[in-house]
Amino acid sequence: MDVLRTPDSRFDNLPGYAFAAHYLSVDDGEGSQLRVHYLDEGPADAPPVLLLHGEPSWSYLYRKMIPILVAAGHRVIAPDLVGFGRSDKPSKRSDYTYQRHVDWMQAVLEQLNLQHITLVCQDWGGLIGLRLVA
Repeated sequence: MDVLRTPDSRFDNLPGYAFAAHYLSVDDGEGSQLRVHYLDEGPADAPPVLLLHGEPSWSYLYRKMIPILVAAGHRVIAPDLVGFGRSDKPSKRSDYTYQRHVDWMQAVLEQLNLQHITLVCQDWGGLIGLRLVA
């Protein structure tokens, strides 16, 4: 799979987005790995809230909600779906399928060992997120 990666410098000095970047790797479904970006704010042992964006957004969508949720005592996880934000972007339209998006986000949840999640989602984040919790 041919992949594009937006340079991290493109995300410098974004208004209201002073969060630390975290990355993990997921199987691309073709024998290679994709880098997935996520935000992880709040205490690691706090109840997790998973924020999933849709099209054409990325975790920046939730920049104003994250501090409020953290202040309420939650751990907030906000990944960028593959193809969006700081996550890798497969170059071919045919690389993107609904099942692959579900699989990629399932791999994120498994690697982060998230349990008993409160899900907040928007647009395609809902279609993907509801499959994950089902």
